[in-house]
Amino acid sequence: MPETHASAGPGRGDAHFAVFPDCADAAVVARSFAHPGTRTLPHPSGRPWLIGRWHDEEIVTARAGTAALAAVGCCPVDAAELEHRAARLRDLAELDALARTLPGSFHLVAALDGRLRFQGTASGLRLVFHATVDGVQVAATSADVLAAELGAGPDEEQLAVRLLWPVPHPLAETPVWRGVHAVSPWEALLVGPDGRSVRRSRWWAPPEPTRSLADGAPAVREALTDAVDARTRQGGVVSSDLSGGLDSTSVCFLAARSPARILAATWPGRDPADTDLYWAEKAAGFLPEVEHVVWDAQASPLVYTDLLDIDDLLDEPTIGVMDRSRVLHHLPALAARGSRLHLTGIGGDHVAWCSEAYYHRLLRTRPLFALRQLRGFRALWEWPLGGTVRALADSRPYGKWLADGARRLRDPLPPPVSSGLGWGVPPRLFDWVTPEAERTARRALCEAAATAEPLHPDRGLHSDLEQIHSCTRIIRQWDRMAARAGVPMASPFFDDRVIETSLAVRPSERVTPWRYKPLLTAAMQGVVPEECLRRSDKAQAAMDASDGLREHRADLLTLWEDSELERLGLVDGRKLRRLARRPATPGLGDAILYSTIAAEVWLRGLSRGKGARTSARP
Repeated sequence: MPETHASAGPGRGDAHFAVFPDCADAAVVARSFAHPGTRTLPHPSGRPWLIGRWHDEEIVTARAGTAALAAVGCCPVDAAELEHRAARLRDLAELDALARTLPGSFHLVAALDGRLRFQGTASGLRLVFHATVDGVQVAATSADVLAAELGAGPDEEQLAVRLLWPVPHPLAETPVWRGVHAVSPWEALLVGPDGRSVRRSRWWAPPEPTRSLADGAPAVREALTDAVDARTRQGGVVSSDLSGGLDSTSVCFLAARSPARILAATWPGRDPADTDLYWAEKAAGFLPEVEHVVWDAQASPLVYTDLLDIDDLLDEPTIGVMDRSRVLHHLPALAARGSRLHLTGIGGDHVAWCSEAYYHRLLRTRPLFALRQLRGFRALWEWPLGGTVRALADSRPYGKWLADGARRLRDPLPPPVSSGLGWGVPPRLFDWVTPEAERTARRALCEAAATAEPLHPDRGLHSDLEQIHSCTRIIRQWDRMAARAGVPMASPFFDDRVIETSLAVRPSERVTPWRYKPLLTAAMQGVVPEECLRRSDKAQAAMDASDGLREHRADLLTLWEDSELERLGLVDGRKLRRLARRPATPGLGDAILYSTIAAEVWLRGLSRGKGARTSARP
């Protein structure tokens, strides 16, 4: 498929683009998306189809008659296979099956007889947005691309919603830009031949968790192996986290079996009680062909580092800015050692473990089993008996739970047991949020509660899916930052096939007080040595967070001295400045500042990056 471009594309891991219908009006609109350095992939008609930036190794395309397909991202499918699919394509709905089959993590774009289909991943790691630009439906992988063409600014009401901690489903899906709409991760966007009619089609649903651990573990091993192979099969030098935890250790051992030369990277924690280095060195001892790089714990940035200097071009606020410096700090050194890609174990906590909230249903379907397990959880997490009973007796539907949360935004945070066994952590606002912002956030919650449906009727599966989506919204931003820093990142646990096979295992065997991550330990039998699978805990990095509050309190004070949020009337800057002077204030260790800092840093970056945004985006 011929392509026009001004360069060979950006570095790997930074693919982003806009998608256009195959009509004359769209071709006119597309001209304003073409900037120096962007590439253009045409429709079979010759009109612009994709305009953006991608590396040659990040895209596979095929054309057959009036059908065209493009997979952008990590997709280990060759052009011949994709061309075969295009030749047989008679209905865009047939792509549901293809999207549910291929490994990797990618956007899938299709054109057929003038119609358009565009989707991301079920994990939410790759999203789709759309807007009406000069009467034409244009879609993109980033919301700010569309906002720039509309001349639209941030929606202050949505910024007020983003001050909630946490932002519950479905409010987190709404873009913060006026006039821009989001497509659910489980849906595909469909645009008609006229370029104006638009609808959505659901292509993914979570599996019912019916597999036993014995049956499910081999499927998880195969899916995770395929996910790692998709990134390492090209060889070269690939770095991989080796924290000593089960998640990163599993990825590292799978990568070590590939044609790539592996650099295992360990960042020890500052806490003397942190055992990560011990377990990482134990794992490295079984990998003689892998180079093990251990960084100085004291040299690693703390939480809250460099908040005043962030200039990455992001399309929404993200609490990932708190750890941005920690995530990116060592990438240049890995690049100097030749790494073309950095693998992480992020996501293992979300798919190899699961929410205890499943026991709300299990108590009703398998009461004797559930009671035995719940006694174990009470001892493990120190849940009080009364709170446990109240949480298990709470049978409110999701919409009612959300509406109740809207009425209690200023209440203290609930006890962990009510969140652990319920629909999740109910949203809260804190003292520094203004009454006006509170009214706006409450109104949005009440409107959502009137029609909101959970991600799954089982509150355990709902919680798992919401946590996956919450985390991938952070990771998608880190991935762009990492690519800009010179070494793109990949998190194989968040590939859709890995998520599916993990969620298909019965929760009664996946989460238990008696074993740590039993699904992953079973899946990695014969891959990871037994000695390394015995670890039953993980480091929390609490010292890095508390030290960061103390060390960077001057930066936090500066952040609030000229606050964009205060100018918008969303926060009381005086209260935030008082907090910055008292970093040991009880409650700050619970991350209650994160959503506010995220919004403030994003607004500041938006002002700083206005000039760069035009040339850096499609």
